[in-house]
Amino acid sequence: MTTIRTYILRASVVGLMLFLFGCASYNDRITPYYKNISAGNYTEAQKELDKNSLIQKPRNKLLFLMEKGRVSHLLGDYENSNRYFNEADQLLEIGLTGTLDATVGVLVNPMTQRYKGEDFEKFMIHYYKALNYLYLHQTDEAVVEARRISLQTQEQNDKFNNKDKRYAQDAFSLTLQGMIYESNNDINNAFISYRNAVEIYQKSPDKTYYGTQMPLGLQKDVIRTAYLNGFTSEAVQFENAFGIKYKPEKAPEGGELIFFWENGLAPVKTQEDLFFTLTRGDGGNLFFTNAGGGLLIPFIYSGDRDKFNISAVESLRASFPKYIAQPSSYSSAVIKGVQGDINLEKTEDINVLAFRTLQQRTLNEMSKVLSRLAVKKVAEFALRESAKRDNQKNNSLLEGLGYGIQLYSLLSEKADTRNWQSLPANISYARIPLKTGENEITIALKNAQGAEETKTIKVNGNGRIQFYNYSTLR
Repeated sequence: MTTIRTYILRASVVGLMLFLFGCASYNDRITPYYKNISAGNYTEAQKELDKNSLIQKPRNKLLFLMEKGRVSHLLGDYENSNRYFNEADQLLEIGLTGTLDATVGVLVNPMTQRYKGEDFEKFMIHYYKALNYLYLHQTDEAVVEARRISLQTQEQNDKFNNKDKRYAQDAFSLTLQGMIYESNNDINNAFISYRNAVEIYQKSPDKTYYGTQMPLGLQKDVIRTAYLNGFTSEAVQFENAFGIKYKPEKAPEGGELIFFWENGLAPVKTQEDLFFTLTRGDGGNLFFTNAGGGLLIPFIYSGDRDKFNISAVESLRASFPKYIAQPSSYSSAVIKGVQGDINLEKTEDINVLAFRTLQQRTLNEMSKVLSRLAVKKVAEFALRESAKRDNQKNNSLLEGLGYGIQLYSLLSEKADTRNWQSLPANISYARIPLKTGENEITIALKNAQGAEETKTIKVNGNGRIQFYNYSTLR
């Protein structure tokens, strides 16, 4: 008896130390990489990524590939960037869910499962792949990537059975799709993509979509391409809806630059601990309630609920992921040109997407986590009850096993705090007319203190649509 209790005491001390270490979030454990990304030290960031043991684990392979693709893109290594993104795409197509993976998640915690990616992260893979192909002058491949946005949209719609309140489409990705088609002189498909993006905004009661208002540029593009296709009635409908009268303009001799400004860094996940009790309701149904009684979470259990020992589950501490927004150094930006200032319009707000999509699935995730913990609690209780009834030898053994399960539950309980952290907080864009030959374009950035900083780039106007993305990831 004494030996077993001594062992349990020692194991508890060691376990407490492991528990405190285990409380570190994913962000905490990749901090050197994240800091270098924020500081613009992309070469050092890549080195930190390559030597980080956590992100190298098989369960984090998708994360590793997405981060490698992103940092390679930031370094201008577009070919290798797409090599990583294509491998990430293949993982997603094959599927990252399996019986063993699901079992590990039930027995331990979601952090031990393979990372499957947030829904908006999958769309962002297409964004960077398309830009990479365009920068490599592989237009056909960029068009293929544009088409894959439609496939991703369909897959997302099928996933949620077209529920209006779920993130089932991405207006920015469809806008990008239209731009790529237009750059390839496919005006018909460009119009269809712009129209599909517009309809997403129009379906929303407040005409916004996950933190973004419908950009004026998108409104003009759908009207312009409707007229170019000869779809006069649809063009007039959009003019009336937007209060815009289309005025044909001569195309710029040097073409256009579609400029994307990627500002800030995506929010990071941390762990939040909440306490619940298990209650039997009407009809024998079991549900969890928090201390304040504001939450009622259904209990997921395949066995006989009437025989479930509810007294074994007095209270549960459950860990859930929670996003924390990262402050951005820059609040706004405009393009300075000879024809006047051109405003950048926000087209994707990853901050809002992250918070809302997590909120949309919170109830389901809470139910899974609490049900898993309740089953562990019942197993622990059963061993202790057996210890009271059995002989002295078995009593000590069962008591030790009971404490072991309790310690295991404490150590293994952990929220999944992983996410693609080098994504920007939001993306804004503008279409900039170009003259033939060299164009000097100045981006005027306003920082958090109100001071203005400028960045100048040079673009050679060749009569076509070109793309450029500029990142201020801090």
